[in-house]
Amino acid sequence: MRVLVTRPVAEAAGLVERLAALGHQGISCPLLEIHPVSGVTVNLEGVQAVLITSSAGARALAAAHPERRLPVFTVGDATARAAREAGFTKVESARGDAEALVATVLDELDPRRGALLNASAADVAVDLTDALSPHGFDVRRVVLYEARPVHELPAPARDALARRELDAVLLFSSRTATTLVRLVTAAGLADACRTVEAVCLSPAIATLARALPWSKVRSTKVPDEPALLKLLGDGAA
Repeated sequence: MRVLVTRPVAEAAGLVERLAALGHQGISCPLLEIHPVSGVTVNLEGVQAVLITSSAGARALAAAHPERRLPVFTVGDATARAAREAGFTKVESARGDAEALVATVLDELDPRRGALLNASAADVAVDLTDALSPHGFDVRRVVLYEARPVHELPAPARDALARRELDAVLLFSSRTATTLVRLVTAAGLADACRTVEAVCLSPAIATLARALPWSKVRSTKVPDEPALLKLLGDGAA
């Protein structure tokens, strides 16, 4: 299958390789650009653990502070992998989404043992402070990067759609889905989506993707990359 990979640059390369190992051709087409926030001070005094909800957050924290020994809790396996690659030594994946991360924190951490540092983007789908504060946790949110949508549909996506050379698109976030819908519509290529399947990381993302007339829209039951790739493979069978 020819698969559009909409992840940011740093995540796209590895995903294209994993797709190739499964027999698919990945077409890299990042729709969000990661911009570090400069001048941020990361204070880890009194912090018992770090919460990270994206691979970009793991890399941004590693660039902002040399500490690597604090326990790190991530939303899923892809973010956990990025954290380990950045040098963090104690990493646990919640193997889900932000709600799964909150559940893991409530199960495994005690608010009396110290604060939690949330290495965050400027825009978040779930505010971990709001989710964990009622349970007694002191959550320090530090904004380390911004994910900015691109302004026009990148050439690889535009050309693949126009030539009807695309079989599927992978969508990992609501922002990516809304950006793709907007850019495809602006490029006058909505009708070209009728032969393409949208494979989404969650039902909420799938709902946003349905603004375009895809041949099929499917979503995972478990919000992680392995489940997404399995769903893609099931569709190709």
